Amino acid sequence: MAGHFAYIDGKTETGDIALTQSGLNRILILCSVGLVILAGLALWLVNQELSRRGGGGLSRIASAVEVGGPFQLVDHTGAEVTERSFGDRHLLIFFGYTFCPDVCPTELARMASALDLLSDAELAKVQPLFITIDPERDTPDAMADYVALFHPEIVGLTGTPEQIGETARAYRAFYAKVETEDPDFYLMDHSSFTYLMAPDGDNIAVFPYNTAPDEIAGAISAAL
Repeated sequence: MAGHFAYIDGKTETGDIALTQSGLNRILILCSVGLVILAGLALWLVNQELSRRGGGGLSRIASAVEVGGPFQLVDHTGAEVTERSFGDRHLLIFFGYTFCPDVCPTELARMASALDLLSDAELAKVQPLFITIDPERDTPDAMADYVALFHPEIVGLTGTPEQIGETARAYRAFYAKVETEDPDFYLMDHSSFTYLMAPDGDNIAVFPYNTAPDEIAGAISAAL
């Protein structure tokens, strides 16, 4: 027997079941996480197939899906920047946030290790970028303090929520705020890929989470 379904004053009611707004938020977050897992599985399968064929996996493929695009953001010194601000350098980009408890510091440490494996001449042709997905808390000052913990060449980028959203969509980067009872303390779900972009904006490589620094450095060297 079909029951009724109604959304009244922040609650959804179906028969004897009532979902609060926080319950709905949890369901939406779980659905979003599920989509990320499926996307990650698809990328893993592509990676396995490319590795089987001797192609080196995701770090060696030009993405079949368009990745990247123009952006207008603010760097950790407070200066407005675009993708053209970095001249003819290759961009090494990771999306994350300064309050991230594990993935972001781990991946930025790997990025720093990869940069240290490059020669001075190679390093001069690469601009590593850390783009926040939490602009509400990640001010330029907060980004400056954070990126300084990893490598002097890494530039932190922030902006308005709209600017961050547009940039993340261009790079197919997922993120979602995990709501808590304390509005000032929350975590962010997000994807954890690192992107290597050519000076003309073409995507050269997509490195999945936990890619070894020597593999990243090797791909950069081959691209220069």
